[in-house]
Amino acid sequence: MSPRFLSRLGIVAAALRQRLFRRRRRPEAVLRILVAHPTKMLGDTLLLTPLLAKLREQHPGAEICMLVAPPFLSLYRHPPYGVVPLPFDLGNPESFRRLALRAGFDLAVIPGDNRSAWLALALGSRWIVGFGGGVPAWKNRLLDEQAAYPDVPGTWADMVAGLVPGPPPRPYRTADWEAPDSSPFHLPGKPYCVLHPGAGNPLRMWDPARWRELADQLERLGHAVVFSGGRGEEPLVAAADPDGRHLSFAGRLDLPQLWHLLANAALLVSPDTGIAHLGRVVGTPAVTLFGQGSPVLFGAGEFWRDAPWRPVAVDPFPCRDMNTLFRRPIPWVRRCDRTRPQCSEPRCMHALTVDAVMAAAVSILKEHS
Repeated sequence: MSPRFLSRLGIVAAALRQRLFRRRRRPEAVLRILVAHPTKMLGDTLLLTPLLAKLREQHPGAEICMLVAPPFLSLYRHPPYGVVPLPFDLGNPESFRRLALRAGFDLAVIPGDNRSAWLALALGSRWIVGFGGGVPAWKNRLLDEQAAYPDVPGTWADMVAGLVPGPPPRPYRTADWEAPDSSPFHLPGKPYCVLHPGAGNPLRMWDPARWRELADQLERLGHAVVFSGGRGEEPLVAAADPDGRHLSFAGRLDLPQLWHLLANAALLVSPDTGIAHLGRVVGTPAVTLFGQGSPVLFGAGEFWRDAPWRPVAVDPFPCRDMNTLFRRPIPWVRRCDRTRPQCSEPRCMHALTVDAVMAAAVSILKEHS
């Protein structure tokens, strides 16, 4: 049996014991809270920040725990809003056994896929809330309270905060999240711009020649250009800078180091991916390229309304036509999650011109120089 299957088996067994032998009742006092959205996506993890802020405002004395994939724990060494990060990896059965030692939550919040309600129940959560309408319907059965997605457009991050009753959280300030401790590395001389060509889905990537042209234009403005990228993204940087004219940090930095690289940058340009959301947390002036993704759904919203940020998108775009989120139909949503077999050419990214990106970059550089 695979490790993931063993983990699921343990979770289901523990959840069924809780379901059969414990009466469900809304707790009168909320002293311990669990945010259960086990994801290996950096962006999804960071987009939970408004929810954490709202929980802290509404429950100032509670212990707020959040499931975090082990690769992202280093960003939470000084966690925002006093949150306790709990490492969890479904592929490691020991991970759930360690979590079980922290069991016993008054409230669990399920921001995404309602399958996570099984995990919340297995960890002894007395009351579980999440969005209804999940498909298939069996995913919703363990929710004690189901909320509906709003009828009006907004960011997913703001909508998730709406799972908690009360007014919206105070808008984000960079002082809310202390920078993680970082191993020393040599920062470029200022002012410098960070270009990050990578993305989890190749259909979200911009043409290498356009990155090259953008780097040339930024350099002509007097800015040094550096490239960033995760491990394995070195070929993307090499394609964008075949002559190696610019400093590349691709595959060389961990997440705390990347935080500090962004914190000292004059500008970040990237696709709509995890690095874009990290830049927003850090407070880096940023330009984000939206192809498949929706600038409405994954933009700054109310919580990050003060962030120095510019989206570049062609909106609407003909094939950005999917109206589901976490397999829930939402009439106003327009996004795309097609993969290479379904889409041979990312026309949505090809539609983003260097001139449009450069105009956004110049605008935000002038505003924050």
